[in-house]
Amino acid sequence: MSDPEKSGNKPAPAETEVSPEAAAAIGKARRSAGVAMGIMLLGFMAIGVAVVYRLMRDAPPPTIAASVSVPQGSEVLSSLTVDGTIQVTYRAGGAVMLAVFDSKTGELRQSTEIAAR
Repeated sequence: MSDPEKSGNKPAPAETEVSPEAAAAIGKARRSAGVAMGIMLLGFMAIGVAVVYRLMRDAPPPTIAASVSVPQGSEVLSSLTVDGTIQVTYRAGGAVMLAVFDSKTGELRQSTEIAAR
């Protein structure tokens, strides 16, 4: 394509200038379009939030084992669930133990003795 300034095909100044009434109408149209786009974006955001809320609300709760087993006669000091595990701290005899169970099956994964130094 050729440059209109180099080829001498410059538009007349009267053709490029816009009357004040036309400039006001163009400005009003731009503002109106901006407001309409803003409202539309807010609507899309509201729909997105509603969809995410519904998906999270309707998600089934994670499965947790009905029971876990610690040695008979031991005293349970604490228990909690962390990252798919059930962690039980208990006292068996004179030792304090930490047992880590799988939260879905209740199967013992690891057992560690906690010693004071």
